[in-house]
Amino acid sequence: MAWNDNNNQTPPELDEVIKDFKNKFNSTFGGKSSGNSGASKAAKGSLKYLIILALIVWFATGIYIVDPAERGVVLRFGAFQNSTTQGPHWHIPYPVEAVYKVNVEQIRAAEIGFRNVQNSYSGGVSSESLMLTKDENMVDVKLAVQYKIADAQSYLFNVYNPELTLSHVVQSVIRQVVGDNTMDYVLTTGREQVAQEVKVASQALLNDYNTGLMITAVTMQDAQPPIQVKASFDDVVKAREDEQRYINEAKAYANDIVPKARGASQRLLAEAEAYMSEVVSKSEGEAYRFNQILTEYTKAPEVTRERLYRETLEEVFSSTNKVIVDSSSNSMMYLPIDQLINSSRTSKSTSSSSSFQQTLSGNSNDQSVLRSRENR
Repeated sequence: MAWNDNNNQTPPELDEVIKDFKNKFNSTFGGKSSGNSGASKAAKGSLKYLIILALIVWFATGIYIVDPAERGVVLRFGAFQNSTTQGPHWHIPYPVEAVYKVNVEQIRAAEIGFRNVQNSYSGGVSSESLMLTKDENMVDVKLAVQYKIADAQSYLFNVYNPELTLSHVVQSVIRQVVGDNTMDYVLTTGREQVAQEVKVASQALLNDYNTGLMITAVTMQDAQPPIQVKASFDDVVKAREDEQRYINEAKAYANDIVPKARGASQRLLAEAEAYMSEVVSKSEGEAYRFNQILTEYTKAPEVTRERLYRETLEEVFSSTNKVIVDSSSNSMMYLPIDQLINSSRTSKSTSSSSSFQQTLSGNSNDQSVLRSRENR
């Protein structure tokens, strides 16, 4: 009977309890017991306690905690059972069930055509980076692929090595995309478009293989011709840049000269219109004047004719220098009146006046000579 079966019985002392536990432990593991009378019963009781303790420890090993960025995959005898999210969970401990935790939020990276060792560039991998373009040129393309696990179950069980599968898929797709485009397009204007096409096509293949991976970004780290022809390609690039520079300079010159030419053309058009208006107005005035003269001519033809004649002579002689000589007289006197008038207009100095007097004296001598000849 246990000590607590009778309320009047006092509980055993602590030393006796410890001593009794030691005896049971020694008897269970082959040790000598302090008493021989209840050895077999003590051994059976100790074994029961140990089994219970072992069961408690075994069940406690089934407790696991899933972090917010993880997914827990529970296997029962190696077969998928279920998937768990964040928080504490319990499963039947080993060997019945096992749990694999997969981080589905971590951004992973894959290098195509090169390798990074501790964030330092270690050089290219020509077997991955060299490929042929549509125009039969070789290019050296290096890609950096970022991805994460979208489905933990598919990632663990559908493909033997998902990372290697991803690398092979991206290599296959980039070769196809580069082969469908020219070298200039891949190296210059089409870099972003090529990376986007690789991302879409690679994700489609990964979904077909059910790898459980999702590509988040594809970046073209470098794209250049092979090192053997890089110098020649640099010359071509420089020539293309010079061409673009000359085009820009020509456009700038055109932008400067075309507005000026347009302004000059507008000015010429305005001047032509003004001249046309002037000529038309003058012609209309002349026509009106002619009509007026015609009216007067019909009334008095002789008077009108004489008036026109005199007006014409006046207009002609007003702009010319003429010397009129009366030929009815016997003696002919000639003076360079026109030259004298011009010299008097242009020269006002004393030298001009003296030369003028000399000319007069010379002319008087000539007149005397002419008179003497006529008398003879």
